[in-house]
Amino acid sequence: MLDQKGFDLWAEGYDRSVELSDEEARYPFAGYKALLNEIYNRVLAGPHRMVLDIGFGTAFLTSRLYQAGAQIFGQDFSAEMVRLAREKMPEARLYQGDFTQGLRAELKENRYDAVIATYSLHHLDGGQKVRFLRELLPLLNEGGRIYIGDVAFRTRAELAACREAEGEKWDPDEIYFVFEELKKDIPALTFEPFSYCAGLLTLPK
Repeated sequence: MLDQKGFDLWAEGYDRSVELSDEEARYPFAGYKALLNEIYNRVLAGPHRMVLDIGFGTAFLTSRLYQAGAQIFGQDFSAEMVRLAREKMPEARLYQGDFTQGLRAELKENRYDAVIATYSLHHLDGGQKVRFLRELLPLLNEGGRIYIGDVAFRTRAELAACREAEGEKWDPDEIYFVFEELKKDIPALTFEPFSYCAGLLTLPK
């Protein structure tokens, strides 16, 4: 798993590496742009646009929401990712911090219409994912939603099949979403696949 220095070094080339994986429809970013575009459209369909992005990276998605008039808040592990994102979104309120240890206190002071996390929460194990989502729910305005776009599978069997197919390309340090397992603890959660290895999980207020 990349540490903070690793993410800082990857920051400049991150978008291009993601784009290549998506264009070639291969793990782990097959379906990436379609998935982020769907989140973009759903966020902007709402009447209010207070958005919290967890693990925003280079702000590929949030910079577009920002340009469309959304008010952006966010937290990311990497100081270099924060720097790059601030260049794109100078009025956004962005903080550096390890979200595996929880949200920054400044972000807990607000209420949001959407909380988004794209390809970031796979650093949490199953129990941490459940606890974190439960921590986020009270931060939503009425009618708000949490949108998670990530490497995700409906069942453990689908994950195992993907892992076997990818062989050495599979990242053993990342803990991917298995919808049917999470739904036992979070019944309101829904899942929509966007490729053989990616999906959108949605949790309403």
